[in-house]
Amino acid sequence: MKDSGKTRLVRATAAVAGAGLLLAGVAPAQAETADPTAVDVGAMVEAMTLDQKIGQMTWTHVYGSSAHDTSMAASNQARYGVDTPAQVVQKYDLGGVLYFAWSGNTADPQQVNGLSNGLQDAALADDGPGIPLAVTIDQEGGLVARVGPPATQLPGNMALGATGDARFARAQGDILGSELRAMGVNVDFAPVLDVNTNPANPVIGIRSMGADPDAVSELGVAQIEGIQQHIAATAKHFPGHGDTETDSHYGLPEVTYDRATLDRHLQPFQAAIDAGVDMIMTAHIVVDAIDPDLPGTLSPKVLTGLLREEMGFDGIITTDALDMDAMTDHWSQEEMSVLAIQAGSDILLNSPDVDASIAGVKQAVADGTITEARLDESVTRILEWKAERGILADPYADPVRVADVVGSPEHLATAATIADRSMTLLRNEDRPLPLRPGEDSVLVVGAGAAWPERLAPMLAERGFDVTTELENGTSPSPAYRARAVAAAASADAVVFTSYNASGNAAQQAMVQALADTGKPLVVVAARNPYDINVLPGADAVLNSYGYSVVNYAAVVRAIAGDINTLGRLPVAVPTADGGEVLLPLGFGHRYPGWPHVPGSGKPGR
Repeated sequence: MKDSGKTRLVRATAAVAGAGLLLAGVAPAQAETADPTAVDVGAMVEAMTLDQKIGQMTWTHVYGSSAHDTSMAASNQARYGVDTPAQVVQKYDLGGVLYFAWSGNTADPQQVNGLSNGLQDAALADDGPGIPLAVTIDQEGGLVARVGPPATQLPGNMALGATGDARFARAQGDILGSELRAMGVNVDFAPVLDVNTNPANPVIGIRSMGADPDAVSELGVAQIEGIQQHIAATAKHFPGHGDTETDSHYGLPEVTYDRATLDRHLQPFQAAIDAGVDMIMTAHIVVDAIDPDLPGTLSPKVLTGLLREEMGFDGIITTDALDMDAMTDHWSQEEMSVLAIQAGSDILLNSPDVDASIAGVKQAVADGTITEARLDESVTRILEWKAERGILADPYADPVRVADVVGSPEHLATAATIADRSMTLLRNEDRPLPLRPGEDSVLVVGAGAAWPERLAPMLAERGFDVTTELENGTSPSPAYRARAVAAAASADAVVFTSYNASGNAAQQAMVQALADTGKPLVVVAARNPYDINVLPGADAVLNSYGYSVVNYAAVVRAIAGDINTLGRLPVAVPTADGGEVLLPLGFGHRYPGWPHVPGSGKPGR
């Protein structure tokens, strides 16, 4: 064992937890929510050393597909000075880990389950912290989903917003929570509760459920209720990242709106607090109405004054990842860690230099900048949450459940239904849609970032005669545009997949060139829903709010007339110059005369 503090902690934990923590090697079982009164968290905290307390507040990613995987030892060595994920947990007495695909953690659901159980073994081994881990992930559904198929792929939050149906939001949360729990994950950093009111927002967009605070509140609470039937949900990014034009991964955003506007962005977070959300994640943005000097992550006015005192949140506050440029460009690791704790955060998430982070906090305690009592507050909050969630009693996930739960037929059917209900038809001049499978030949082209090569074979499978012209990237080249125009001559209709075309002149030029051919032109707006304002030549515009298989399967069904277009804009679309509203919140066309027999003629003719 590391020291006498570890010995005291193990004894205290065993004494207060009845049967005590599960030991490494005990057969994993599905945890149930525990009675927190059965655990004397105060005794646990009293038995912890300073290092263990700081470790419990430190949650970071690890490199590797299993606890003792050495295939990414170079990456672990570069960041942490050890070889394996288990050694990272044990070196720092970590309170939690964070999974990413790029760090080798999420190859498939069964592997994730094994990694989770192995890391819990490491935490409970002699050299570990002696306390089970929070195992966390950003599995929002849609654009941000760290675990791919066979886990259920959801069409995304803005697609959910286009349905306007809280039942779907609750079902989405249930899918996320149950599948992650089967994989041994006990915290989902979801849902996004940002109210996306800025069409130029580069980082939120379709990750948001929309621009209406009432709708985002209703759908967000329903999603939280679904997730928290199984694991912890996390409302993010407080106090709202929906009206920024800077991506906090690459810079420090600032919002200058007044308090009344801020209150509209706060509304979904207040609803989440009232609904009992376990955690809230901070935003690395400066909100002038509260604190013009520090971003929310580092601001006592935002995290303590606003979130804790004014809004009444008593759950866990976690920073957003501290290795984002919004933080690292302005503060040293030591500074940001100390400031985040002073501001009121309980978790230091994904610090770029954990050694420096811990050293900075220890020095702050030594010189009185932070009191150990302040750390005790956060550690107590974390341990009480782990007790309430049953993590202290049993942190393991039964590997047998993975195949039964993850990607189940019921979950896949629900995801498909959400996608179908989200299809939003913004224009259908002279009714080119629906097209006729078995009769119409279709040219599929578009911005490479929107994956037209994914859509083309799905249309072919539905019965269309499909040809394609493809090019990688977001901005189509003149040569690509010329090839597409030439190919359009032999097609009955053209389908163009756009990707944030409202800010891309090359896509706009290609759409206009295709429109000039006179062939019916259908634009599938595959990412943010504002593209229609710069594509006047398109005969039809269908918003899909994503370009994954589940989104495009619904697009095919809508193009073929197998489903009606029932989605409604969850945001307002401005004119291209931003001066007026082109399409209001809630806008959307339906196919008249639907249902009909596909291929027998178009509705309304």
